[in-house]
Amino acid sequence: MAGIEEILELERIENDIYRGSSIPSELQRTFGGQVAGQALVSAVKTVDAAFRVHSLHGYFLRPGNPNEPTVFTVDRIRDGRSFATRRVTGIQDGKAIFTMSASFHVEDEGIEHQDRMPAVVGPEELPDLADDESSARKLFFREWSRWDVRLVPSEKLTRSASLAAQQQVWIRYRDPLPDDQVFHVCALAYMSDMTLLGSAKVPHEDVATQTASLDHALWFLRPFRADEWLLYDQTSPSAGLGRALTQGRIYDREGRMVAAVTQEGLMRFDRTATHTPGLDAER
Repeated sequence: MAGIEEILELERIENDIYRGSSIPSELQRTFGGQVAGQALVSAVKTVDAAFRVHSLHGYFLRPGNPNEPTVFTVDRIRDGRSFATRRVTGIQDGKAIFTMSASFHVEDEGIEHQDRMPAVVGPEELPDLADDESSARKLFFREWSRWDVRLVPSEKLTRSASLAAQQQVWIRYRDPLPDDQVFHVCALAYMSDMTLLGSAKVPHEDVATQTASLDHALWFLRPFRADEWLLYDQTSPSAGLGRALTQGRIYDREGRMVAAVTQEGLMRFDRTATHTPGLDAER
């Protein structure tokens, strides 16, 4: 698998038009995190460095072809004193496969609070899932071997009786990354799509489904590094009518909430689908 630096490196074609390379993959469709990460990079390139992205909202419109590059067009919706807004469209074969709005903000001062990080076993006490010998997980980690992913087993999870589905995953990029915080933000946009929909399958491990991301919203709350351990605390509050809603909160090792994610995905019955319990490996 290509490194995240190669994945997020875009070619400038014209003003506000960029091209993301096709990345070798065994997946039938372009990984959604790749499209979102590249789209965010294209938006960042059109905004003054004083502005930092604080949120993005994306829709996956069509399945992408992993063997073809994606062209990203950026519309400069607004440039204000405190906020800037960009709309990005990812295109393959003349058709939009992804659209995203991204909002940027100059850092300011205001009130501060956050929910406490849940009690959780540390990543050092959990096995590296790259060592898992099950066939479906082998496919997952051939695709994302550059990421160190450690799933908290159900027997070590602190459960809440009020939550329908829970999953916790420790994750970090294995190699040192550049210090530029913008790079870590774009890397997190890529990573945030890797396991989240899998939280909806936790109560339904034996049910085969057809799964795909439909939309993705991400809020960046505090600085972080994607090459240091991050806890991805995931829940799925609802599933029905062939769709599942999933949510995630991302914390660093110091317990700071650095990002929040909400995603809805297709989750309809498919008796021919393969399934990896607790991980979204079907994308």
